[in-house]
Amino acid sequence: MAVTISLALLFGALLAMLLKSRSLSAGSAFVAAGFGYFLAATGAAGPINDFAAAVITAIPDL
Repeated sequence: MAVTISLALLFGALLAMLLKSRSLSAGSAFVAAGFGYFLAATGAAGPINDFAAAVITAIPDL
């Protein structure tokens, strides 16, 4: 049985855990989320998505 999860959900959960453990301040989390939002609107979004897809497809072969 394959379980799929959105990378946005995964990174959101990681960001929430960092906030809860106080490893990351609220201001830093806001900057990180804003950076991700604006990065998605640039030309870098395509290569980043391609790289993430390549890593995800390579994981079962490890």
